[in-house]
Amino acid sequence: MPEKIIKSVDRVKDIGEVFTPKKTVDFMLDQPEVKEKVNSLTATFLEPSAGEGAFLVEILKRKLLYAKSLANTEKDLQNRFLQVLSTLYGIELMEDNVKMLVINMTNTFRDIYFSTVKLEQQNQKVLRSANVIISANMAQGNALTRKTATGSPIIFSEWEPVGKNKVQRTEYTFDSIVENSGPIGVAREHSEQLNLFADHEIVPKNPKTKKYISVKWEDIYKQLTEIV
Repeated sequence: MPEKIIKSVDRVKDIGEVFTPKKTVDFMLDQPEVKEKVNSLTATFLEPSAGEGAFLVEILKRKLLYAKSLANTEKDLQNRFLQVLSTLYGIELMEDNVKMLVINMTNTFRDIYFSTVKLEQQNQKVLRSANVIISANMAQGNALTRKTATGSPIIFSEWEPVGKNKVQRTEYTFDSIVENSGPIGVAREHSEQLNLFADHEIVPKNPKTKKYISVKWEDIYKQLTEIV
């Protein structure tokens, strides 16, 4: 079956949407300077026009393979898998593309996780935490205006390793990342970004200023915060 390069002529005309062929993705990721970053647990990638994830999915596959080569134990492997996932970010304008992006990233992580981690060591908390990371790191919006579909600032989370087993989550607007300014310093009680894993979301009447508490990688899904 031939690769899908466009969804419709109208979308090409309206937003210039063209999907990158797998052959081109592989060629670009095989360049030495890019390959060096792929073979790193901490190097981050941001795809400002992510589509359905042609680049991000392939980078995830390669980074997970690298993480596997470094792991000493099953626990270490699962922590490294989440760390790798936390370094990948995407912005996509079209809602249908974002939905497929999230699904493709989720399925890729799960498929490799299940085929790599021994059955008796598999942990649902790891998968739930992966869902949270993907929801936080994949945004529907415009990378040029740095706004979501609703006009709010695009917000991303930084996942900073703390010691050997923990992570500190801090939120930044995309503006602050581009302008190299500081974090917003609060944990949002309502996300403007796409979350396919939540049953529903409620906008708080009186949001309080909070920050995330450092937790074990597998406990990211708890999204623990404290009032500051």
